[in-house]
Amino acid sequence: MEVSTHTTSTLSRSNSRTSSNSELEKELIDLDISGGPNNKSNTLKKRISSSRTPAKKAKRIRFFRNGDKFYPGSTIPVSVERYRSFDSLTEDLTRLLEDSVTLTGAIRAIYTLEGKKIEKVDDLEDGKCYVCSCNNEGFKRIDYNVNNTNTKNPNRLSRIIRPLSPVKNGGTNGSTPLKEIDSVVHPRIVTLIRNGILRLLLNKRNSPTYEHVLTAITQCVKLDTGCVRKVFTVSGVPVQRLAQFFDEDDVFFAYGNERVGVNDFELEAEESKAIAAHRKTLRSSTTRTGPKPKMPVKSHNDTIVYVDESALNGGILPDTLPLELQAKYTLGSIIGDGNFAVVLKLKDKQKNTEYALKIIDKSKCSGKDHYLAAEIRVMKKLNHPYIIQLVHDIETIKNMYLVLELVRGGDLFDAITRVTRFSENQSKTMMKHLASAMAYMHSLSIVHRDIKPENLLVELDGDGNVVLLKLGDFGLACEVTEPLLSICGTPTYVAPEILMESGYGVKIDVWAAGIILYILLCGFPPFVSPDNQQEQLFDAILNGYFDFPAPYWNNIGDSVRDLIINMLQSDPELRFSSEDILDHPWLTSDIVDDTRDPNGYRIFSNHVY
Repeated sequence: MEVSTHTTSTLSRSNSRTSSNSELEKELIDLDISGGPNNKSNTLKKRISSSRTPAKKAKRIRFFRNGDKFYPGSTIPVSVERYRSFDSLTEDLTRLLEDSVTLTGAIRAIYTLEGKKIEKVDDLEDGKCYVCSCNNEGFKRIDYNVNNTNTKNPNRLSRIIRPLSPVKNGGTNGSTPLKEIDSVVHPRIVTLIRNGILRLLLNKRNSPTYEHVLTAITQCVKLDTGCVRKVFTVSGVPVQRLAQFFDEDDVFFAYGNERVGVNDFELEAEESKAIAAHRKTLRSSTTRTGPKPKMPVKSHNDTIVYVDESALNGGILPDTLPLELQAKYTLGSIIGDGNFAVVLKLKDKQKNTEYALKIIDKSKCSGKDHYLAAEIRVMKKLNHPYIIQLVHDIETIKNMYLVLELVRGGDLFDAITRVTRFSENQSKTMMKHLASAMAYMHSLSIVHRDIKPENLLVELDGDGNVVLLKLGDFGLACEVTEPLLSICGTPTYVAPEILMESGYGVKIDVWAAGIILYILLCGFPPFVSPDNQQEQLFDAILNGYFDFPAPYWNNIGDSVRDLIINMLQSDPELRFSSEDILDHPWLTSDIVDDTRDPNGYRIFSNHVY
């Protein structure tokens, strides 16, 4: 993830991660699980000479990452002498686990495998397994890999998190170097052939090693004979390295221990047809006829209402504000006059900093009080550079006052209206910021449910280029503890699982972001209704088919098209997560693939392909 909220605090607690790991190694030596005979003897002498009372034996505890079914866990010694407080344990766990798994913040909570929260170090039991959770994440009840133990020495720490590891320092030692893994693994959807055609999303979470990929494939294909042991490309080439799963081939045969012959790699007609149906082409040869599709009409949320119709005519008098606001801020002009909200400028008298003040008339929110309460509750939990910050909230008998961070460039919808379409570089900047905000939110199990250009605020430089994008308006946001069923959002950006009422989660935000990325690059959405009928629009979304019509997409590269295709997967299981977006080559590379001729073909030197 691009922005880590715990980095600063983590670094300030320790001079280096290596020093922390070295201390842990010393503790392991004391436990006689990582040192040789000499180390044992020396340590024993030191222990006897330093104290007449033998140190209490540390508990061996295995910790998993919340929601990560592939991470085998790390076993570390825990004692009250080493960890005199619960916070000191979570700080050490943060430093240790962040080398092995993706952390979205500092470790804040520890749970039993049944979901019971651990309150103090003494509650941990020797030999038991526990789950570490970041920030305000809720406990995720999955089948953690409790049976995966290191047969050589189950008490040893994972090699990935030990200091001075040959893996981290370039040596292979029988394993793939981390540097190679980072450069090889990127999110992609692969097709598996085994008792039918199956599809699987591979990414850094489930595919950090070759063995992890085999585990993920095994869980997908569900062989009667057990684990997947052998994988082949459609041409029959054995897949024996991690990099092969992320090369040009994206269709694989999966086998157990059975013998495989040459004839096993011949695709049947139905299999070929099914594979072709799954693939969306990056390039469309069709030219869209008729008028160019337009952006939908600007919309506003229904969850916030005006304070008073007269507010737009005569403004709001400063002495009508709560005394706390009057004392601290100077009231400015109205800057927002949407259908359901009034927003004014506000300036801090001491700091001279400008803010936005949203005033909500509670009497006009009858029946929707829960939306307002949820918005404030969610915003108080969020602290991210690409999310509008709630600075202050005051509730009176009649009104709710929200002091918000001010973004001066207006919303993205108005920016699109002005320029119609953006360059790949501009779109990349905005998508990085949006995906980073979503990844942070989703790590807290919070779904926005109304991501659209109207709710994205931008800041511009002197040339009118977007340099900053922030996500705002959390009127429909909520915490996800189970699949949601309520239908909400804005039609153009609504995900198919919402329309099907099959239950949805945080990936509906990714779908909406995919629609926005498509719009940024060409000026109109991928799913439209020719007659502006909502029923036709929903049918198009449920159908899931869209293209990249000429001439609007002629000069837009294949890499960003691939990202859009993966963000707009109809199946949420295959759709990219917000973290996958950040890991995609289009966002991680500084190279923009936009060298094309007028017909949309890529140009290399003097040759056209």
